[in-house]
Amino acid sequence: MAKRVLHVVGARPNFPKLAPVFRAGAAAGLDQTVLHTGQHYDEALSASFFRDLGIPEPDLNLEVGSASHAAQTARIMERIEPVLVDLRPDWLVVYGDVNSTMAAAIVASKLGVRVAHVEAGLRSNDRAMPEEINRLVTDRLASLLLTPSRDADETLRAEGEPDDEIVFVGNVMIDTLFRSLDKARETCAATRYGADGRHVAVTLHRPSNVDDPARLAAIALALRQVAEERPVIFPAHPRTQGRMRQASADFGKVRVLDPLPYFEMLDVVRTAHAVVTDSGGLQEETTALGVPCFTVRDNTERPVTVTEGTNQLVRDPRQLAELVRAARRPAEPRRPEGWDGCAGERVAAALLAR
Repeated sequence: MAKRVLHVVGARPNFPKLAPVFRAGAAAGLDQTVLHTGQHYDEALSASFFRDLGIPEPDLNLEVGSASHAAQTARIMERIEPVLVDLRPDWLVVYGDVNSTMAAAIVASKLGVRVAHVEAGLRSNDRAMPEEINRLVTDRLASLLLTPSRDADETLRAEGEPDDEIVFVGNVMIDTLFRSLDKARETCAATRYGADGRHVAVTLHRPSNVDDPARLAAIALALRQVAEERPVIFPAHPRTQGRMRQASADFGKVRVLDPLPYFEMLDVVRTAHAVVTDSGGLQEETTALGVPCFTVRDNTERPVTVTEGTNQLVRDPRQLAELVRAARRPAEPRRPEGWDGCAGERVAAALLAR
């Protein structure tokens, strides 16, 4: 009998991670169900991803919507419990560090359903980040810890996880990146949005950057300075746009857009002179592409992008304009081990082996 796997996703960062695992699972004969919690529910943030990435429409959608962390987590837990009781999967597979990941892992563990965590072992060591709490809780409960980099293996061992639960698989997000480059080029999005190879792509969404009006004003000033010298393209999450309006933040010549579909965003990023972000996924994508990345945060849960990639932490936004001006692409990207386009197959093999 084929192993029954329930994949749980809930937010935009999860979907490029699911796609290669689902394809590899189908090829390996797994009986797969996809559950979307509905944590991100609008077209640009969710539905278009399934079409673009070739993932079947979710079999189930909990439609939890937006809410506080506690309310959203509670809704997911309440609504996923009867699904798990009904399906009784051999594996619940969760991705990354969103609320859906932790909530599903808690309920599955209480019901005796084994949890596999794709992207286990990542740590920012900053418990003020809600995502860090999600990572810690999920890894404590998971029976299979599927890591994207060797430093994540060491982190889990230091936290007391047994070796037989830790499996290095590499970075599934990079599988999707490599598979998507041709389609990204076909969109010609970079040209349509005024990107000319000199441009800077920006994403910002973390509360530490957008919820503090003084911090947001400092970032806006830095990006205004950059935009005086080169195009700056800023696809902004609806929540970020709301915070920008509330703070009356002046972004000058920065071109603020609604969120872009995955292929269009990838075209803007792959052709960029540099990227300014607080996103974990973009730190990884820019490392694989060899695009200079400036992460406006005090820490990162992806240190391999700093030690082996093109990422640099920027704690003081006042440094941004000069750093962007001095940015240069490496002659050849240095990709970490396992960032080779085959991580999905290794995840499927690990699920089958246990």
